[in-house]
Amino acid sequence: MNHYQADPYNALEAIGAAQKIAFGPMLFQASWCLRETGVLAFLETRGQQGAPLADIAQACELSEYAVSVLLDMGLGGGLCYQADEHYVLGRVGKYLQHDAMSRVNLDFTQHVCYQPLAHLLEAIRQGTPAGLQEFGPWQTLYPHLSELPEPARSSWFAFDHFYSDWAFLQAQEKVLGYEPRHLYDLGGNTGKWAIACAKRDLTLRVTILDLPEQLALARLNIEEAGLTARVQGHPVDLLQACTLPGAADLWWMSQFLDCFSHEQIVAILNRIRMAMQPDARVCILELFWDRQTFEAASFSLNATSLYFTCLANGNSRFYHSKQMYQCLREANFHVEEEHEIPGPGHTLLVARPLHTRP
Repeated sequence: MNHYQADPYNALEAIGAAQKIAFGPMLFQASWCLRETGVLAFLETRGQQGAPLADIAQACELSEYAVSVLLDMGLGGGLCYQADEHYVLGRVGKYLQHDAMSRVNLDFTQHVCYQPLAHLLEAIRQGTPAGLQEFGPWQTLYPHLSELPEPARSSWFAFDHFYSDWAFLQAQEKVLGYEPRHLYDLGGNTGKWAIACAKRDLTLRVTILDLPEQLALARLNIEEAGLTARVQGHPVDLLQACTLPGAADLWWMSQFLDCFSHEQIVAILNRIRMAMQPDARVCILELFWDRQTFEAASFSLNATSLYFTCLANGNSRFYHSKQMYQCLREANFHVEEEHEIPGPGHTLLVARPLHTRP
């Protein structure tokens, strides 16, 4: 990845980019409204001929004034363009309307992040998730995910699952290739990974290690899948000094360590290492912003890091891969294998304690 190795703008381009940043919230909200009011959907039905303002307003049950201010802002974002007196849906508008990733990202920003991000400066200065006060008087978000109001709750889980589920199937091929008999799923969330692995390997036992509040959500899905005999939960707060169970021969973490600070990651890895069987492995599936093929992916990950800063816990992020390697070294692990997973840009790290190195 070499997206950010030089200044890409000349002076004229730079001042234009600065204005787009200054008015970025206006473009975001206008884009949201264009999708939610059905303007984008209506323009799509009109194809390349587009539609005049009056027809759009009538079809979407809005005033011509309302449609004009939204679409004129949309021109600047590439959502639409003008042909004579008609507005025509552009490629950006089509992606916001239909692309699953774009829709998930837009909903997550609108429902989960938008208001909390007004507290970003406070969060940066204090090192606390100051924006979380928009949802509740909580210290961190994760124990309270089930308490998020709708539509924030649904948008959070849709965002989380979109990026993890995409990579699950391909990562599963690698992980089950080690033929584990007992797998620990750390931060198992709703239990989707644990259930998928248990269905794939009918002899595999899976234990989800997570907060009690998260295990309650997972338990319902495990029961519905009829897997309570082989998929179980073990309540634990990995930020607290604790003794972990040590029966597993494979420890799995998917988009889990990015929920913690560098120091916390090292502490968690040390606790795992102390509990591991000598021949066990740790598999870490993460999104690293420096491993992305497309600049838009790096941009999206660094933007999402501000969600961690302002809302989740105040001290975590999507990391540069070098920093995760450093965490593993500090916890006395070595990376045995590394796999780039096609799709949204995940990397699978397979690590073992240093004392097992041949």
